[in-house]
Amino acid sequence: MKKKNGMKAALFAVLCAGMLCTGCGGKEKNSNINEGMTAIEELRYEDALACFDKALVSGEDKRLIFRGQGLANLGLARYAEAAAALEQCLSSGSCIPDAMDYDVNYYLATAYYKAGRPEDAKKVYDAVLALKGDAREAYFMRGIVQIRMGNYELAKPDFDKAIELAPTDYDQLVEIYKVMDETGYQEMGTAYLESAIQKAPKDMSNYDKGRIYFYLEDFESARNYLEQARDAGDAQATYYLGKTWENLGEYNYAASVYLSYLQDQGESALIYNQLALCYVQLEDYESALSALQSGLALEDAALRQTLSFNQIVVNERQGNFKQAAQLMSKYIQDYPDDETAVRENEFLRSR
Repeated sequence: MKKKNGMKAALFAVLCAGMLCTGCGGKEKNSNINEGMTAIEELRYEDALACFDKALVSGEDKRLIFRGQGLANLGLARYAEAAAALEQCLSSGSCIPDAMDYDVNYYLATAYYKAGRPEDAKKVYDAVLALKGDAREAYFMRGIVQIRMGNYELAKPDFDKAIELAPTDYDQLVEIYKVMDETGYQEMGTAYLESAIQKAPKDMSNYDKGRIYFYLEDFESARNYLEQARDAGDAQATYYLGKTWENLGEYNYAASVYLSYLQDQGESALIYNQLALCYVQLEDYESALSALQSGLALEDAALRQTLSFNQIVVNERQGNFKQAAQLMSKYIQDYPDDETAVRENEFLRSR
């Protein structure tokens, strides 16, 4: 979401500048939209929707309103509503696709996929690629949709093309490996990682080397590179360095890595979650709950579900089944599609 928000902010700034140049008073005309987009940046999605409702009443730019509603509903995991708003945004444009249309289509495909409509998501990527044959992200995302639909033979060419278009995009490479691992194609995913190491350019960072070795399960090499990266001031290496120590069975040391990050770099929901998992391994459940609650307090939409579920698990480990059941009841309301949680809820109700 963050990456897309950057694209959105730049595009929105250009649009507003154009309105101001024509003497339309763009900033005043779209003031509620501006407030809504700021709320999205701050993860205040309900506030954003309220702003967009005001914008509709005030007669502000409907195309931007529908787009904003789509983004806010995505943040709230209301995928059907997000898809409907983004469809309205696209239908409000001209018959000639522009930069916003391409941007909105990526969001729409995500909404379709999250709403359980992978075929529709695939069709969106097909349409994007029919117009822009070098759209790397469309190949990458279509590959993910294909492989999760069980179509490995169709996914692989898309992954190959995405890597060809951006051979040193190691974020993309890691995501491809992870989805292949999750869908039963770890061996094929490992081949991508091994190829990246073999073809590594001289300026490949220690962080990138370290995390690739992490997924290759060469934890000694991963530790060496990631420690070099951290010592050189690369804070992003902390997550993988801590997980590497976890895989080496050193949970106390892993916890110290995460604590050092929180002290030096500030709060992070992701790091709080990993810290909590270390405490669980050490059977320090009070500290685990404290870490999870600190993470939840940050209101990070991307980690909220994981932190909430782990909070339930820790309460179960403590034997606090009543509290776990109460938390689970709310969790099921917020995330009704989580089949694991539904089964776990049946267990808690029997306690």
